[in-house]
Amino acid sequence: MATDDLHLFRHYAGLLRDPGVDFAAHTPLPAALRMASDGRHEIYYAPFDFLNPHAKIVLVGIAPGRAQALVALDTARSQLLAGANDATAAAAAKYAASWSGPIRSHLMRMLDFLGVAARLGIASTAAFWTARTDLVHMTAAIRYPVFTGGKNYNGSGVDRSPLLLERIDTDFAAECGHLRRALVIPLGAAAQVACDRMVAQGRLDPARILAGLPHPSGANAERVAYFLGQKARGHLSAQTRPEPLDAAREQALQRIAAWSP
Repeated sequence: MATDDLHLFRHYAGLLRDPGVDFAAHTPLPAALRMASDGRHEIYYAPFDFLNPHAKIVLVGIAPGRAQALVALDTARSQLLAGANDATAAAAAKYAASWSGPIRSHLMRMLDFLGVAARLGIASTAAFWTARTDLVHMTAAIRYPVFTGGKNYNGSGVDRSPLLLERIDTDFAAECGHLRRALVIPLGAAAQVACDRMVAQGRLDPARILAGLPHPSGANAERVAYFLGQKARGHLSAQTRPEPLDAAREQALQRIAAWSP
């Protein structure tokens, strides 16, 4: 990871190290971590800075949520207070927090179902968070936590927000410059918008984007179940359209089968 990637981590290092600051006691996060606001969206710092330029797979979400931010903040503090250097603490925070909670199991199931683990020669993509962190880079369209009205940002209207587009064109664009050979998997509409924007700017190769996968959040449980073949078409609710999921599944299986990591 380039030294410059840690400039924000170092800027907030004093706060990260301060055991007197209870991150969880503030909603959504301590005001000292607020980076920017446009009156509707608020962006806060949490240690999601780590970049793995050697990754084979890039997982792109919408933006870290509050729960993930708290894991990252607490992990960075523990690492720093235990004597870890900035790079080690930043990496530990990123892997501990990225896709943490129930969302992680849904994501692993989808990746394993598509054959990602088999193509990489590992038993399961669960190893992305343990012994094989070298294989993956985890990021988001908006690298740092975003909140609307104090709630986690859900990705709506990302292409209509100058503030959020600016973060895509700086943070996400910079990451893409280091990841030109990786297979990029956007999860959620905002992540797809960010990837499409990078394609238009010549920063990503569209042939290396695996599009159309459902976001693995709990709110998408039915869509994920159908994507995995665990729920029959006839049992779907009216809110779930099977055709896009069928097309995305078929395209993803073909792309992974032909992929050379």
